Amino acid sequence: MKFKSILLSGLLAMGCTAASAQEAKTVNVFNPHWYGQVQIGGQYTLGEIGFGKLLSPNAQLGVGYNFNKVVGARLSVNAWQSKAGWNVAGMDQQKWKWNYVAPMVDATFNLTNLFCGFNPDRLVEVGVFGGIGANIAWGNEAAATANKAIAGHFDELAGKFNQQPLAYLWKKKKDANGEDNVKGSKAFFVARVGANVDFRLSDNVKLGAEISANTLSDKYNSKRAGNPDWYFNALVGLKIAFGNTYTTKTIPAPKPVEKIIERIIEKPVVAPAPKTEAKQEVVEENFRRDIFFPIGNSNIAKSQTTKIAEIVDFMKENPDAKITLTGYADKGTGSEGFNEKIAARRAQTVYNTLAAKGVAKNRMIKKSEGSRVQPFEENDMNRVTICIAK
Repeated sequence: MKFKSILLSGLLAMGCTAASAQEAKTVNVFNPHWYGQVQIGGQYTLGEIGFGKLLSPNAQLGVGYNFNKVVGARLSVNAWQSKAGWNVAGMDQQKWKWNYVAPMVDATFNLTNLFCGFNPDRLVEVGVFGGIGANIAWGNEAAATANKAIAGHFDELAGKFNQQPLAYLWKKKKDANGEDNVKGSKAFFVARVGANVDFRLSDNVKLGAEISANTLSDKYNSKRAGNPDWYFNALVGLKIAFGNTYTTKTIPAPKPVEKIIERIIEKPVVAPAPKTEAKQEVVEENFRRDIFFPIGNSNIAKSQTTKIAEIVDFMKENPDAKITLTGYADKGTGSEGFNEKIAARRAQTVYNTLAAKGVAKNRMIKKSEGSRVQPFEENDMNRVTICIAK
């Protein structure tokens, strides 16, 4: 007969797909941090005269905060100069310039970290940004001078050309001499989008370049065009991070997942051999009672009467049994002859008592050992008649 027992074979480690996954790893964790920027470059203001004539210097200072490896915010001040021009038929090309300062708030996005993950040792990173702000412009005297020249030219050619002077000239108010007063300032809402690329110089310093497209009111360059004005900035500079930009952490190897695997083992069970009931040999034990006597006496004491009754009962229950009555005397007292006689009298007393209680005399054998034989080690116990029935 067999039975199935489910045993736990052991606890086994459940491995990962790669062996290296069981090893401790060192990872660089991005730290949110502040940074500062200083940049310089140029600007192109969209216009109708030659590209090179509309280039002007540009600069930008900024401070930003990277919330995580992808998203950040930047507050910057972009400033310097913008230009505009007009090709007027029949006269020299007219161009003018003015100054401005533009505080901007941008949201920044690190595309490299977004798609490739954070790596502080990466040499090049690409990002985009977008924001809004205000362009506060001033110093438009050159535009007023150009407007005056164009207006005079129109007067000379009245009726021939359908052209108008600068319709959006700032602060078009007359001064005390009747001239246009353009020494004031003008504020415009501006929005921009851009892209940047940063080159790692150290953990905290990057050399960066960015371009941006900025759009604002048609009135920015004073010339009516019926569409928004644009200028484009290209800047290079340094980006300096404050504090630790990342933390290196050691990730301990994952503890093996303990998996209990059950193995079914068929374990034969040896059926116990049928019990062979050994024949119980009825060994007939001899029935024995010892009748003790006081020193020098052959009378049965009251303390021994219970034993006499037990002998009588046994003989009645076992009618085929015979009983031997052997008298003894202790060796420590009396002479050998005396001991022989008293031992015989002790056997005879028991014989007579049993006969009186119904035990047939032919079933009893009496004899005496005197003091020659001492059945007990203790001297006083040898004053006895030993009754053995079988």
